[in-house]
Amino acid sequence: MNDLSHVRADGSAHMVDVTDKAVTSREASARAVLRTRPDVVARIASGDLPKGEALATARIAGIMGAKRTPDLVPLCHPLPLSGVEIDLEPGEDRVEITARVRTKGVTGVEMEALTAATVAALTLYDMIKAVDHLATIEQVQVLTKSGGRSGDWSRDRASEPAEEEQS
Repeated sequence: MNDLSHVRADGSAHMVDVTDKAVTSREASARAVLRTRPDVVARIASGDLPKGEALATARIAGIMGAKRTPDLVPLCHPLPLSGVEIDLEPGEDRVEITARVRTKGVTGVEMEALTAATVAALTLYDMIKAVDHLATIEQVQVLTKSGGRSGDWSRDRASEPAEEEQS
């Protein structure tokens, strides 16, 4: 039995048919971390970079990335997104990017959230590469998802033992 919904028994890829799925409210969040030097984070936060204001540019890029996900990920369904939020939090040696995406649709928005966080991180990297070639993009991951047949999921809760295992 094949557990991969995008792969047929013969190994060929296909777009999953979602015709008969119910329309439900769905939401997903994802994050990416841009790691760089503390002096570069200070420049990001103050807007003092050769290419200009990085945080606002990355926020818009992340929103655009979510909207363009089916153009970038071949088997991803185009969805009517009802909301995209991008939070960028500068830290000591990093900028943490969190993307939240919402829709009312027949399939989830995890890929849109991942794409939004990643495109925002790529944009930050592009804007700082003149001052830090060693910056990295790390920890790209889905944090939460809700809605749909499989229910709600959270990375935080996924690492907790099940109730019957705790006794």
